[in-house]
Amino acid sequence: MSYLRPVHRNDIWLHQIFSAKAATQGGVIRRNKLDVDRKVGRSRLELEVRRRGFHLVEAGEQFLIICDRGDIRIVC
Repeated sequence: MSYLRPVHRNDIWLHQIFSAKAATQGGVIRRNKLDVDRKVGRSRLELEVRRRGFHLVEAGEQFLIICDRGDIRIVC
């Protein structure tokens, strides 16, 4: 008999974010910081972004996830 790892709501929420069209095509995903705190927590989001080699930017009340492994440069 095989056992499956339980799926938590946090895992589902993160899966939905990183399987979005923007994420799979190298785009940008924007999420409200309070929503991130409620759903998974900032440290979990940071871990998942790092694991994928993406970039996380905090701007005002939003997190911007740049779904590209290349270098980034803030112009102004």
